[in-house]
Amino acid sequence: MALIVQKYGGTSVGNTDRILNVAKKIKALYDQGNRLVVVVSARSGVTNELVARAKTLNPEPDQREMDMLLAVGEQETIALTAIALQSIGVPAVSRTGAQAGIVTDWMHTRARILDISGGDIRQQLDAGKVVIVAGFQGVSRRGDVTTLGRGGSDLTAIALAYALKADACQIFTDVDGVYTADPRVVPTARKINTISYEELLEMAAAGSKVMQARSVEFAQKFNVEFEVRSSFNDNPGTLVKAEAPSMEDIVVSGIAVDKQQAKITVSELPDKPGIAALIFEKLGEAGVIVDMIIQNVGRGGLANLSLTVTRDDVRKAEQTMLKLFAELGGGKLDPSYDVAKLSVVGVGMRSHSGVAAKFFSILAKNSINILMISTSEIKISVAIKPEEADKAANAVHEAFDLGV
Repeated sequence: MALIVQKYGGTSVGNTDRILNVAKKIKALYDQGNRLVVVVSARSGVTNELVARAKTLNPEPDQREMDMLLAVGEQETIALTAIALQSIGVPAVSRTGAQAGIVTDWMHTRARILDISGGDIRQQLDAGKVVIVAGFQGVSRRGDVTTLGRGGSDLTAIALAYALKADACQIFTDVDGVYTADPRVVPTARKINTISYEELLEMAAAGSKVMQARSVEFAQKFNVEFEVRSSFNDNPGTLVKAEAPSMEDIVVSGIAVDKQQAKITVSELPDKPGIAALIFEKLGEAGVIVDMIIQNVGRGGLANLSLTVTRDDVRKAEQTMLKLFAELGGGKLDPSYDVAKLSVVGVGMRSHSGVAAKFFSILAKNSINILMISTSEIKISVAIKPEEADKAANAVHEAFDLGV
């Protein structure tokens, strides 16, 4: 008798028919004698609708109240899923993130998990019930409802799998698994059977929408193996696990495109030690996540740097830096503009040379200009014009022989 943690995304529970379909999949496993904890997201579109409603009242709503509002989406789904299971003869009970013992810090809309006890989940499982848990949410030590950021339901499932010492963790989405690229952008993309935590983490951070980066980071830290698979069929998915020696044989495992980035240039900064540190300290305090960074050589006692952030964080980043400029008595903020980030990822890059040369050569042959570059041990990313992203992705995917 296995303990299985499953997670179903918003598309999988998008309406009552789909919720009933999920309930039937759960019943099939339950009838085999398995114990099940099921994490669900808000129905597809509900979170966006709630955000839109709030912004009709206030363009910049209070983040604490946004967490109270957004948590409603998952609470609707857990109740409906429990009701669906009960209607087909499966005993089930729903639990909010707080009831599941998910304790977070106070950073509203992007809280981090500090502790997870599981609440009374074990007792409910012992009583023969399927436990339906609201993904994406927790509670701070102050008692406030918090949310874990977009894709946070993945993190809820993986954290519960760790806390409960589950035998398996399955992340159900609207795709069959992790692909070498987004099939909507690159039609020849193929499914990857097994991928390392590190590769998936880099792909998630680079813009792949299959998994939230923090979820993969948590799984890697606590060695929680999980499978990404579709809720609409029974096809095998992609197993995510620690790196195996054979994985290094594949130089590039996949590519990712993120079209939601923006470039900000800061100029006329005092060219002295500590200025860059101060800028990124202030951005960090404001909750702005910076991706690529380029700092140019200072001239005439002044320096400048460029950085990329998500488009959602542009205004917050600019406001933060303008306040800092006032304190420093100098600094200029050039207008931000949208960019796309294209990345190639693969653990084999550690032991194979020439990947960067090939990557840049492909872009040059397709007349695509590189605006910024960043690298890690297993990833190379470039910033390019958004309108060139799809063309670049297909060219790079083909050149590295990643297609079907």
